[in-house]
Amino acid sequence: MTPPARAESDRGAVTVEAAIGLGVLAIMFSLVLAGVFMASWQLRCVDAAQEAARLAARGDQAGADQAVDSLAPPGARLAIQTSGEQITTDVTASPPGGLLPGITLRGHAYALVEPEVSDASG
Repeated sequence: MTPPARAESDRGAVTVEAAIGLGVLAIMFSLVLAGVFMASWQLRCVDAAQEAARLAARGDQAGADQAVDSLAPPGARLAIQTSGEQITTDVTASPPGGLLPGITLRGHAYALVEPEVSDASG
């Protein structure tokens, strides 16, 4: 018994389906990888904001800037706001290379001014 003849219009259909499937897999892998990097960079922003808040609470502005330079993703910006005895730090960064455009990563931290610092300034 011979197998049924394939129609000429079906020739190459499996190849096209495989190519589309591999393309979708590559896109999905890229998005998952980008998500992992974004989560990592977000944690780096939070860590940098926490360290900068601790150092700023001790009166070490230069140390806070250095902490952000070393802990945060490249190109991150530090903003420090002081209100009485409270210090708030924000570290913001955009993903490098245009990865996921329109997304800004942000780390936020809060600290109280150390007593020695508030006594020296007041």
